[in-house]
Amino acid sequence: MSTNPDVIVLREGTEGLSMESYAETLRERLPERTVELARTPAAERELVSQARVVTGITIEEAMLEHAERLELFACTFAGTDHVPMDALADHGVAVTNAGGIHAPGIAEQSIANMLVFARNLHEGWRRKQNGEWRHFQSHEFTDSTVTVVGLGSIGQQIVTRLEGFDVETIGIRYTPSKDGPTDEVLGFEVDDVHEAFSRSDYVVLACPLNDTTHGLVGEAELATLPPNAVVVNAARGGLVDTDALVSALQFNGIRGAALDVTDPEPLPGDHPLWDLENCLITPHTGGHTPKHWDRLADIVAHNVRALEAGDALENAVLEPTSG
Repeated sequence: MSTNPDVIVLREGTEGLSMESYAETLRERLPERTVELARTPAAERELVSQARVVTGITIEEAMLEHAERLELFACTFAGTDHVPMDALADHGVAVTNAGGIHAPGIAEQSIANMLVFARNLHEGWRRKQNGEWRHFQSHEFTDSTVTVVGLGSIGQQIVTRLEGFDVETIGIRYTPSKDGPTDEVLGFEVDDVHEAFSRSDYVVLACPLNDTTHGLVGEAELATLPPNAVVVNAARGGLVDTDALVSALQFNGIRGAALDVTDPEPLPGDHPLWDLENCLITPHTGGHTPKHWDRLADIVAHNVRALEAGDALENAVLEPTSG
């Protein structure tokens, strides 16, 4: 192991991806720096105490007491609610996240789910499984109205991919005065949400889960949606009241739902959502991409150099301080 390494990769992996491959990708991006993979708890304790940059899912708070050189923790997740942010702030350590690296995959899957419902492909798959050559009716995606809730990196990539489909788009964001890439932009106020939902054929949820958005799609919002509407949740299960969604799907309150995330998650095997033909479910795989480490390593490598140059950090969720 190197003395005073530049970057330490912690041992716990994510999404079935090898941390060895992450470390190797970082070495390719930072040939002039020392990148070490900590393979054991003992190696983590030793190397973190010497490193300037540590990257992984999270970092143990106790390790920070001896990490006198540490300037940056680069989280490999987009969310950092599991990271000891207060302790890192107390030690003057900056924190960045992996926001945006999953956006292309999530955007593509969101578009795919809308097209499945538009063309009734799931009915075709069921008839194939039953060996039935029997026609069924489809819809057109053209001239639909799509509301995208959240215009961050994921929402923007969804809207970009919608441009060739001849659909009307409504965006919902915290500060509608900033405008956005959609035909219309509204806010998260209750009246705005209902206004958007009342005109929507498809609603795609692409926003963070927080106090404002928890339970955003509940019984009242589902009642506002037209009966032909489809809800696509590409963000977090807690955005949707699951019981209200089950009821809306069971009693034709809406046409369907496509869920990459659920509440609870994982979804229990006996949950009624599994038995609903108008509900598509994937096990939180929308963001999976073979380019995961490439995109994350680009961010981390940029930030290693930005630290030395005193430049702004990309994907910063906690700015560096002198402490």
